Amino acid sequence: MTILHVFNRYLQSGGEETAIEQIHRHLELRHEVPRCFFDSREWTGSDAPWKASQALRFFYNPSSKERFEQRVRETKSQATLFHNIYPVGSPSLYRSAVQKKLPVIQMLHNYRPFSVDGSLFYRGKPQSGPLHGKHLDEILSGAWQGSITRSAVCAMMLSMLRRSGWLKSVSAWVAISDFMRARFIESGIIPAHQIHTLKHSWDAMTYPPESSDAGYYLFLGRLIPEKGLHALISSWHELKSQLGPKTPTLKIAGEGPLSSWVKSQSTINPHLEYLGQISGNTKHEALRHCRALVAPSIWWEPLGLIVYEAYDFAKPVLAARAGGLTETVQHRVTGLLHDVGSSSALAVDILSMESMSDEQRRTMGQNGRSWLLREASVKSWQDQFDGILSSVV
Repeated sequence: MTILHVFNRYLQSGGEETAIEQIHRHLELRHEVPRCFFDSREWTGSDAPWKASQALRFFYNPSSKERFEQRVRETKSQATLFHNIYPVGSPSLYRSAVQKKLPVIQMLHNYRPFSVDGSLFYRGKPQSGPLHGKHLDEILSGAWQGSITRSAVCAMMLSMLRRSGWLKSVSAWVAISDFMRARFIESGIIPAHQIHTLKHSWDAMTYPPESSDAGYYLFLGRLIPEKGLHALISSWHELKSQLGPKTPTLKIAGEGPLSSWVKSQSTINPHLEYLGQISGNTKHEALRHCRALVAPSIWWEPLGLIVYEAYDFAKPVLAARAGGLTETVQHRVTGLLHDVGSSSALAVDILSMESMSDEQRRTMGQNGRSWLLREASVKSWQDQFDGILSSVV
């Protein structure tokens, strides 16, 4: 079958874009998967449309609709797979798919099309109001790109989608965790029978590299409040007050708005080490030698692919009970779960991990790798996706 793959790239690539490329690879093993990709950078620089024009095209972009329809004709696609389509793609793509009688499978990597910035996170915590069309607080907090104006424009577009019925053009919705699926059903817009759960697959290493435990803990991710950096670093200050020079090292890798703050905290506490952005072999080595990965998110994490990465290296994970993390981290089996935002609870889990024997920690990591091989196999993902595809085509 030919499935037109539709995605609007973000200004800053991240885990979602990595997941989309992986989905593309895995689909290509069974289907023809031509691309129809847009790029947010098209609206930056000297050649970008005027701001007023961008605002109008955010609601309905005729040029994107034309590009989409041209790709449909060229590829003779029989179905479409949508990811993020904002801002350049625009909701015009939904309308075009209806006109062309093309089934739309909408992958849900975050909480759009019900949240202005896709996170449902503002004023320091997750909020369910936008699921029910209540966007005022989200707007006033400047949830999208820190701008009240842009947030208001986006909220207007989302409200239009709800009222216009364009979302009914989606034949199947695919959430990446049961937690996400439940939140979207809660919105009252998507019928339960139309939304499926399909966790990400993973190209696991055939044999993980020989693992070693250098005694440090590792955080990998964007340095933003949602990721629980404040609770994480507070827990390390607590550990320092209890353990003194015996406090284990926490290595923090990533970039984002909190980068300067993380650097400053590392000057206060000698057991904090800021690595900056790492990738490739440097990232692999950091994972291979860590004692455990820490994922202290305070937002409703859709799934958390970083857990998959840790399991691939047979490392345990210490995570918050936040969103989809509870579906990948099994308490006292593949890692430890702590209450969201509690630095004290996280410190207790670190102390618990420190009290374990090397063999106990290795067993947790091996359990995680077994979970990954069992639950995230490519063939299983393909079979489940094809089941969804056959239900709409």
